[in-house]
Amino acid sequence: MRYPDLALPEALARLAEFIGGASGDSCTIERAAPLAGGASRDMWLIDAVIGVVREHLVLRRDLPTSMVESALSREHEFHLMRVAHAAGVRVARPRWLCADPEILGGPFFLMDYVQGVSIGRKVVAAPDLAQARAALPGQMAGELAKIHHLPVDSLDFLAHPGRTPALDAIAQTYAILDALNVRNPALEFALRFAERHAPLPEAITFIHGDFRIGNLIVHHDGLAAIADWEFAHLGDPDEELGYLCMRDWRFGGAARVGGIADREPFLRAYEAAGGRTVDRRAVDFWELLGNIRWGVICLSQANRHLSGLDPSVELASLGRRSAEMQYEALRLIRMMETT
Repeated sequence: MRYPDLALPEALARLAEFIGGASGDSCTIERAAPLAGGASRDMWLIDAVIGVVREHLVLRRDLPTSMVESALSREHEFHLMRVAHAAGVRVARPRWLCADPEILGGPFFLMDYVQGVSIGRKVVAAPDLAQARAALPGQMAGELAKIHHLPVDSLDFLAHPGRTPALDAIAQTYAILDALNVRNPALEFALRFAERHAPLPEAITFIHGDFRIGNLIVHHDGLAAIADWEFAHLGDPDEELGYLCMRDWRFGGAARVGGIADREPFLRAYEAAGGRTVDRRAVDFWELLGNIRWGVICLSQANRHLSGLDPSVELASLGRRSAEMQYEALRLIRMMETT
């Protein structure tokens, strides 16, 4: 599906009419500009005057193809962001949801624009964010603890995992490989190792699903907002901690947690904020599986480009990254076998 370009006058007119109806006030859109970053959703900065108030909004809608089929719909993502916002999690305030395809070709929602930086390499290395980096680890630990305690009563659209979420994740990864018709020795070996070492969860909680540097909006005081909730699900909270430690999310930094913090102090801060004892071996496992899954998803991303449905240099380049994830997975297996 090809959605209309938001820069077209007729698309902006329909959007302004929708915002006016949803807000109960007049709306004039002064500017619509695409936001860079992210390969999962189409994002636009919208400068609008609603009534007499000038507002900066972000519009989020689907791309022609998706990263993984299990990603949430815009309706579900909007709903759970409202739940998170109401619980005090640092997330942009969701404003309005539109499910009418006549407006912009498909579902979308609008949320408040949050000022800050999300580009991973800048967050990890920019000199003017040194103060933010000092505050970030504690803030991230506290927000993760809050996220893992979110009430899920109104989130019945989230699938409940089986007894072993790790085995569910491994099966999903095999399914992606099969759909791509990929036979890769390194990935197959790593998946078999993961099957033999899959841990049982100590708890099943809400999980953000993509909590990492690059999906956090950072300002000079640290964490401003957590973005990209489309991979939220129920599962083992240790999955989130291991995923955060993946080498690809360090953006050149040396520290294991997002390139900005050592792992053990971070886990202690998370335990202090959430009151749950973390199994370090389970975190090791989920870091390994995170690399395996990301290596497979990189192949899937490249296939989106190769299919011709979503041509993108960024998607094409991700295919090359799969080899790096395979190497990292094998390195982690050796570390786990020798410790």
